[in-house]
Amino acid sequence: MSLALDPAAQDLLFREAHTAQKFSSEPVTEEQLRAIHDLVKFGPTAFNQSPLRVTLVQSPEARERLVALLSDGNKAKTASAPVTAILSADAEFHEELDVLLPAIPGAKDLFFAERPVRERSALSNAQLQAAYFIIGVRAAGLAAGPMTGGDMEGIRKEFLGDDHLPLMVVNIGRIAEEEGAHYPRAPRLSYEQVFTTV
Repeated sequence: MSLALDPAAQDLLFREAHTAQKFSSEPVTEEQLRAIHDLVKFGPTAFNQSPLRVTLVQSPEARERLVALLSDGNKAKTASAPVTAILSADAEFHEELDVLLPAIPGAKDLFFAERPVRERSALSNAQLQAAYFIIGVRAAGLAAGPMTGGDMEGIRKEFLGDDHLPLMVVNIGRIAEEEGAHYPRAPRLSYEQVFTTV
């Protein structure tokens, strides 16, 4: 085999996984969410900076506030998802670097003293972690429905605060067993279209 990962796991994480449009009523437990974090926290980031922050939206009141800020096509699926996560990048991630990066004492001030530098680094590395997060949701046997359609600045003000830069909203749960719960698999680019050897 070309891949070390078991074919069933490959299917679970990639080939058979779909972006969820409709969810079943089965709840997502805190135990599952903790297991997802315990897996995806090991994904690499520059300087081990780990800027991703996750705000879980579960209460009816909070969900209503979030749904009001989403584009029309994202409202119904978010209203019915068992859990919705707002993924953001913490622009103050550098405050944790003394713990996260003991190999380079003072990295916080040496590399990330300026806010614009921190924001650029936080955004690119948190986006990387967001991809790990989606794979982690799939590894838990759940479906993820990532979305960027909505008033992201409104979401920041309503849920996050000034230091967190919103990336996306992700609905989490089991795909409903009904028509339209996910779209058919769309085409993908070939190896030759993506890879260049120099």
